[in-house]
Amino acid sequence: MSVKSMFSNVKSDIPASIVVFFVALPLCLGIALASGAPLFSGLIAGIIGGVVVGALSGSNIGVSGPAAGLAAIVLVAIDDLGGYQNFLVAVVLAGIIQLIFGVLRAGIIGYYFPSSVIKGMLTGIGIIIILKQIPHFIGYDTDPEGDWAFMQPDNHNTFSEIFYSLSYIVPGAFLIGIISLLVLLVWDTVLAKKSKFFRLIQGPLVVVVLGILFYLFTKSNTVLSIDASHLVSVPVPDGIDSFLGQFSFPNFSAIGNPAVWLTAFTIALVASLETLLCVEATDKLDPDKNVTPTNRELLAQGTGNIISGLIGGLPITQVIVRSSANIQSEGKTKLSTILHGLLLLLSVIIIPNLLNMIPLSVLASILLVVGYKLAKPALFKTMYKLGWKQFIPFIVTVVGLIFTDLLTGILLGLLVGVIVILIKSFQNSHFLHIENKNPEHTKIKMTLAEEVTFFNKGAILKELDRIPKNSHLELDVRNTKYLDYDIVEILEDFTHKAELKNISITLISERGTVINPPSYIDFFNLKK
Repeated sequence: MSVKSMFSNVKSDIPASIVVFFVALPLCLGIALASGAPLFSGLIAGIIGGVVVGALSGSNIGVSGPAAGLAAIVLVAIDDLGGYQNFLVAVVLAGIIQLIFGVLRAGIIGYYFPSSVIKGMLTGIGIIIILKQIPHFIGYDTDPEGDWAFMQPDNHNTFSEIFYSLSYIVPGAFLIGIISLLVLLVWDTVLAKKSKFFRLIQGPLVVVVLGILFYLFTKSNTVLSIDASHLVSVPVPDGIDSFLGQFSFPNFSAIGNPAVWLTAFTIALVASLETLLCVEATDKLDPDKNVTPTNRELLAQGTGNIISGLIGGLPITQVIVRSSANIQSEGKTKLSTILHGLLLLLSVIIIPNLLNMIPLSVLASILLVVGYKLAKPALFKTMYKLGWKQFIPFIVTVVGLIFTDLLTGILLGLLVGVIVILIKSFQNSHFLHIENKNPEHTKIKMTLAEEVTFFNKGAILKELDRIPKNSHLELDVRNTKYLDYDIVEILEDFTHKAELKNISITLISERGTVINPPSYIDFFNLKK
């Protein structure tokens, strides 16, 4: 993308970048907390994901940053590798491995995930966002933002956390959360349609300002005041030296540790897979239907992880929550992604104290809207109307995401999708037509599909065994381009059985018509 085209939609990209900034801020901090890493490491990853990866990526609207899906891996790795600086070596190596993936053109893997699974992923993430933000919305902030796993560090799961949090409602946080949600809904559904001004000034920015004002005006109110534990918590440096002291650097003396290399490969593999999945999902959400070059994306992500690891940041992937917020806010070019990274950088340097006045319930209201737009009820009806071949992988992916994690849910949906393909392959291996059925003579025509493999053995064998005695079978293989040897064996065996049951066979192939063929081997050799 040229510099000129990147600045072609400034009026929509700047407001979108602000929305993405407010979505990314609590997630960067929350994922760092859930990962057992320094809080600043999440902000570093968000900044690098926005500025560096955003500039190098071929995606116009994809946003990268620290990923919730890697939090569990990071948490264990920091302890196993003997400290955060040793872990940073693994992040750098993971980036190098991703560069190799990109050079080897491994990005093509992303195109092999069924549409139903990708839609299930988007819907599942939307539902998880809603479920996870409800406690924050009412002022219960024990579980960190960005923890998408079903089982939580606070010994609750996604559902038990909601019921438990109802006993600990914080009046002030809940009130400003409700106000913010109402403002967002009215802004989005009414005001934005009436004037360009309300599209230029985004609702999330308005509710953040309202949240800060609410915090300031209720500080002395014993009922509505909001404690610091329910506010954003950005590290506040005392000066430039204090700010620079928040950066960490890899301990490259640990590079000979095999565990470091194993962690690096694990991060590279999981981060690449998550990125490719999010690229596919983001492209589906993109109203302009741009197609992201996946190999270039792996190169961009690898570069970002190398830089992030070198200065103390968490691993980076493209992330659907921030990307979807960007799309929903009408971001059009990578300018919005880059600007959101710059806003993260400038805000933690210039206004960290102001950021720490934002109630988490306000940010939760923004995420609730994002989640709803990803998981609209109408989508379930649409997928159901498409038939069971689309609906079952879709719903399995959704349920899998909610009750496990991102990758497990995706793999479950993919597994079901493969099973559906096998079932349809079993059913569609042949077309059977019974013409003149009578007690004395039955003519049966069987037309084999274009490709017949060992997956079709059961269906074909079942139909051949059903052919009654004293029948005539017309086997049409003119359209068959590939016939597996397993099927040839079945036909050979049936020829012998047919003699015993007084069944005559006519084989119609490209080479002509043969009555009671003595062997199918020649045909098999022809079709290999």
